[in-house]
Amino acid sequence: MKIDFVSDVACPWCAVGLYSLEEALRRVGPELKVELHFQPFELNPQMPPEGEDTVEHLARKYGASPERLAQTREMLRQRGAELGFSFGERPRIWNTFDAHRLLHWAGLEGKQRELKHALLTAYHTHARNPGAAEVLLQLCADVGLDVERARAILASDEYADAVRESERHWQSLGIQAVPSVIIDNHHLIQGGQPPEAFERALRQLAAAG
Repeated sequence: MKIDFVSDVACPWCAVGLYSLEEALRRVGPELKVELHFQPFELNPQMPPEGEDTVEHLARKYGASPERLAQTREMLRQRGAELGFSFGERPRIWNTFDAHRLLHWAGLEGKQRELKHALLTAYHTHARNPGAAEVLLQLCADVGLDVERARAILASDEYADAVRESERHWQSLGIQAVPSVIIDNHHLIQGGQPPEAFERALRQLAAAG
């Protein structure tokens, strides 16, 4: 079974969705062979390198009040805690394009899932900038990727075209919100669903396959 997980590092619901999906896969068990691929999506492709205050950005983009944002943060904390993921304060939103370039490379190196986890934890738990070269290089080192190779990628435009082409591909298929989980190129599950929803879908599709 092939699973494409379309998401952005900056998206908190993507962390919830990923941990829910992984819990569902644990429940289904190892008899279901799964290839999990992380696909790029940028919520804020025009975000400048210095980033933007989270509350100001979300208020402007979605018209969300401080009270509503506080409710959402609490909901995320609760959902994350149930899944073993810790949400901290995230005072700024950053550009994630370089993170996606490194994730593309990590996929070629067999370390994509590890780097994805490291990026989500760095940003959503520790409020580290996933667009900063020093943060990205440290995370690459933490998951066993070649730091000098990562440094060379960041210093160039390598994999930029591949990331943009992938983004266009998923958008052309109608993906406008994340997380979006596409199973075997045909079945779409959107949003930070609970593990039960993913488990039910995986079992049904495995039985039908």
